[in-house]
Amino acid sequence: MKKWLSLMLIVVVIILSACTNEQSSSNQKADVQVNTKDTNNSATTKVSGEENKTAAEKTTGAAGKAGTTGSAELPEKLKKPVRIALVTRITSGSFFNSYNKGVQEQVDAFGGDLKIYDSANDLAKMASNIEAAVNEKVDAILVNNGTAQALEPAVKKALAAGIPVVAYDSDLNLPGVSAINQDDYLLAWQSLKKLAGDLNGKGNIAVLWVAGYLPMERRQVIIDAFKKRYPNIKEVARFGSVTSNTSLDTQAQVEALLKKYPNPGDLNAIYSNWNEFTRGALQALKQAGRTDIKVYGIDLTDEELPLFQDPNSPWQAASATNPGDVGKVQARLAYQKIAGEQVPEDVSIEPHLIDRTVLPKEKISFTDLDKYVPGWGKSDEARSPWMTELEKGLAK
Repeated sequence: MKKWLSLMLIVVVIILSACTNEQSSSNQKADVQVNTKDTNNSATTKVSGEENKTAAEKTTGAAGKAGTTGSAELPEKLKKPVRIALVTRITSGSFFNSYNKGVQEQVDAFGGDLKIYDSANDLAKMASNIEAAVNEKVDAILVNNGTAQALEPAVKKALAAGIPVVAYDSDLNLPGVSAINQDDYLLAWQSLKKLAGDLNGKGNIAVLWVAGYLPMERRQVIIDAFKKRYPNIKEVARFGSVTSNTSLDTQAQVEALLKKYPNPGDLNAIYSNWNEFTRGALQALKQAGRTDIKVYGIDLTDEELPLFQDPNSPWQAASATNPGDVGKVQARLAYQKIAGEQVPEDVSIEPHLIDRTVLPKEKISFTDLDKYVPGWGKSDEARSPWMTELEKGLAK
C-alpha cells in the first residue's frame, strides 16, 4: 500500500533544496506529496491513495472522503433539477475541452442544467459572469482558473445569496468555498524527476511557463527547488503566453529558441507546464527536424495521446490527471454542497507519471491508459450513495 506523506510546502522545498547532485532512477515514483492550501492550514483530501488527516482535520472533522453521508435517500433539495453555472477563464485547448465535457457529462447524468460562461481569459469579465450567475439565481457556481484579487467580491455575493461555490485552480480562500486542484506540486516533481534521470543530472533545458495562473505559480515552487537539487541542469530560457491560439504561438516562440541553439547538445530538453505549450513545442521541433531535444511536461489528453505514442516523437513523459475526471469531481462536489453535506475545503487529485516506454506500440485510446499506468482511472471521489438514485432519473 502506498505511503503518502502529508507535508507542508515549505518542508518539500527544504528537502529538495538540501539535496544537490543525488541521482535517482528515472522510473522511480516521486516520494513527495503535498496536500496543503496555499495560504492556510485548512483540511485537505486526496482523490486516490490513503487518506491523511492533518491536525486541523482531526480537530474540526472536516477531513476524509469528500462529503459522503452513507445515506442513499435523495436529498430534498435535489428532488427537482438544479441549475449549475460554470464560470471559466479559459475554454480553448484540449485540456479544457475535456474538462468542460466532464462537467457537462456529470450534470447531465444528474438531470441538471449547465450553463457555461466563457470569460475569454478576461478576469474582469469573469467577475461579471459570476455576478450574472448570481442574478440568475443558479443553485451552484463552478469557477475555473480565477484569482482572488479579481473574483473575491463577486464570489462573496454568491455566498451571501446562499449559492455554493466550488473553485478549480483558483486562489479563492473564502470560508464556504471548496477548491479542487491537480496537486501541481506533485505534477511538477514527477515529470521533472523523470527529466533529470534521463539527462543523468546535467544539461541545458528551456521551460515553457507563464505567470498569473495559480497552477503555474505552484509549479514554479517545485521548478526552483528542482534546480537547486540538480545544479548541473541549467535553465537557459523560459517563456510562454496564453492566447487565442496558444499552441501556434508557442510554436513560433520555440522556433525562435531553436535558432539560438542550433547545434545538437546546445539544448537537451524542453520542459512544458501545459499541454498547449507541448503541442506547439512538438510542432516546432518537427518542422526544424530536431531529434536531439527531448520533451517532458504536464498534462495529457485524448487529443495528444497519438502525438505521445508516435515512435518518432521527442515527447518522453507526461505527468497528468484525467481532465474529464477533474470536471466530474468538481460537479459532484457542487451537488454535495447543494445537498447540505460537509465538503472539504481542499480536494487534491493525484496525478500519475505516464512514461511513453510503458505504452504499447499499437495505438490505444485514452480510456485504455489504466491498463498501462498503475492508479490511472476514473475516481469515485465526492460520490455520495444518493447519487445513484439521482442518476436513475428521480430528479428529472
